[in-house]
Amino acid sequence: MTRPLVVAVVGATATGKSDLGLDLAEALGGEVVNADASQLYRGMDIGTAKLAPTERRGIPHHQLDVLEVTDEASVAAYQASAREDLAAIQSRSHHPVVVGGSGLYVRAALDVLEIPPTDPAVRARLEAQAAELGAAAMAERLRAVDPVAMRQIEPNNVRRMVRALEVVELTGRPFSATMPRREFVQPTVVVGLRVARPELDARIATRVDAMWEHGLLDEVRDLARVGLREGRTASRALGYAQALAELDGRLDGAQAREETVTLTRRFARRQESWFGPDHRIHWLDAGIADREDLTARALAAVRAAIRDNGGHG
Repeated sequence: MTRPLVVAVVGATATGKSDLGLDLAEALGGEVVNADASQLYRGMDIGTAKLAPTERRGIPHHQLDVLEVTDEASVAAYQASAREDLAAIQSRSHHPVVVGGSGLYVRAALDVLEIPPTDPAVRARLEAQAAELGAAAMAERLRAVDPVAMRQIEPNNVRRMVRALEVVELTGRPFSATMPRREFVQPTVVVGLRVARPELDARIATRVDAMWEHGLLDEVRDLARVGLREGRTASRALGYAQALAELDGRLDGAQAREETVTLTRRFARRQESWFGPDHRIHWLDAGIADREDLTARALAAVRAAIRDNGGHG
């Protein structure tokens, strides 16, 4: 028997992925698998726009609240766990609906992707060298051993350069050899949501204001008591880093909001750049003018893919 098709909803932040994911899961008989790295963290709710249990329409959700804020998120661990969820959902004859905007996590769940090893001691040594020598020196070092990888990494993205150099040192192979291929592990249909930039920018500003108004500072204050400041990944999340800075007196309220808006808009541009070139994505406009029939258009694309997959679902 043909397994239920994997469905995914991707796109930039504030494009409406969570609501569409619910609509598709409800219409198809599906279960949602989160692919937003920040929503993996327990207690990080307001700042990640995580749906509350009462907002999930009784639809099972997976890969939410699986990490403590002191844990470091791992793409490799997520890949293994998310793929277990996909298989379990399909064994129940349900469609997995993967929803999120963290590009590498989406691809870890859906695509052929080899995740190379890591070594904390090697990583720490390279990070110390990066702090001492600067981004330009690390870029030159990476260019010498893996020019293909360096062409695909922004010259100020020190964290990614360090990771590439770590992989080269540990494996003796170029980091570029482990970069993801646009090849699904199993039959999958991906719906992408896009919103015109002026409207998306406005949505982001509105969302950030709502985060503060709905109690982000209280949420962050509570998380700080259980180790948020020590959390290597969680403490850097958009909104959370700025709220911590406000609580610590390094930013005032207006500055914290403004910085969050600016960085979130920049993040949305990176998400668009990440997903944009993928020819497998069925792109749908999700602006205000297009919202009314968005679910119908998405369902049409998904049901066509289901028919092509043997009609299961």
